[in-house]
Amino acid sequence: MIRVNDISLVMNKRQILSHISLELQNGNIYGLAGNNGCGKTMLMKCICGFVHPTEGQVEVDGKIIGKDLDYLPDAGIIIETPGFIGYYSGLQNLKVLAGIRHKIGQEKIRNTMCTVGLDPDLKLPVKKYSLGMRQRLGLAQAIMEEPSVLILDEPMNGLDRRGVEEIRSLLLSLKARNKLIVIASHNAEDIKVLCDRVYEMDNGIIQKSLSFRKLH
Repeated sequence: MIRVNDISLVMNKRQILSHISLELQNGNIYGLAGNNGCGKTMLMKCICGFVHPTEGQVEVDGKIIGKDLDYLPDAGIIIETPGFIGYYSGLQNLKVLAGIRHKIGQEKIRNTMCTVGLDPDLKLPVKKYSLGMRQRLGLAQAIMEEPSVLILDEPMNGLDRRGVEEIRSLLLSLKARNKLIVIASHNAEDIKVLCDRVYEMDNGIIQKSLSFRKLH
């Protein structure tokens, strides 16, 4: 479980987030909705521990990020454009990333690429990937080590309609395996199809909380 306890964030004398409190539980998909600049991405960065709030705290299973933990543990994350080594293939990039923690082998990496609709044998360097292919590769790196938490900023960005349907199905299957998933999206249909609860944001404030399904 992740608890966001009354966090506020001020950067360069500007109020970015104001008194946000959330309780996020496994087995659910939560949505952050709102226009660009409303605070969705910065809230995700605070949850991940990439940015520390000016006030309040983020708590994961009773441990405070920035005090007991440096970052959100056991998490797969896409925030902004995923960064890859341009002259490596998709498989080579994922092997480099997997080599950091040595949790998975090549077979798991290849299977994950297939799961997100990428050919692991494709030799094309990532710098020549389309936006949609890069997004699929970003999703592969986020899910390949089977994290319990996924934090995904605009996960459908650059995907065609078929790709969107495939990734929606993937996220729902991960939810069924008791993952905690937070997505930010400007697409109302993604929010409606995927999310159990949605938080509508504007000017760094949660203006409204909508429940589409009974939370687990």
